[in-house]
Amino acid sequence: MSTPESRADAGAIYRRYLSAVMLHGHASAKACDLGATDLYALNLLELEGPMTPGVLGARAGLTTGPTTRMIDRLEEAGYVRRTPSPDDRRKVIVEPIGRPVRLDEVMTPAREEVGKILRGYSPEQLDVLFDYFTRAAEAYRQAVDDLHATP
Repeated sequence: MSTPESRADAGAIYRRYLSAVMLHGHASAKACDLGATDLYALNLLELEGPMTPGVLGARAGLTTGPTTRMIDRLEEAGYVRRTPSPDDRRKVIVEPIGRPVRLDEVMTPAREEVGKILRGYSPEQLDVLFDYFTRAAEAYRQAVDDLHATP
C-alpha cells in the first residue's frame, strides 16, 4: 500500500529497484562465466529470436569488434550458433541454442522470490503491474534509441 512517505521517496525506491535488478543480472552473468553484455545478448536472442550480428551488436550497444568477440564467447560456451542467412549467403544469423542450464540454476532463487511477491497481488493489481512493465520497457527502449541518435 502506498503511503505519503513512500510516494515522497518514490524516485529513490524505484532507483533501488532498478539497481537491484541490474546488480542481480551482473552477479548472475558472472556466476555463469559471462559478462553482463553477454547475458543481455542472450536475453535479446531468446526474446526476439535469431538476428544478424550487426543487429545484435547494435541492440547491445557494441561496435563490430566487440560484437564478434561476444558472439565468439557465446558460441564457444555453447549458448549460440552462427547459421547461414537464408536471404543472403554473405551474412550469418546468430541463434540461441536452448536455455543455458546454469543460468536457470543461478536465476531460479530470485525468480521464485519474485513469484511469491507477485502471488500476493490481486488479478487487477497484476494487470496494472504488467501494463506498467510493458509501457516502461517501451519508454526505456525509446530513450535508448534517442540517446543513440544524439551525437
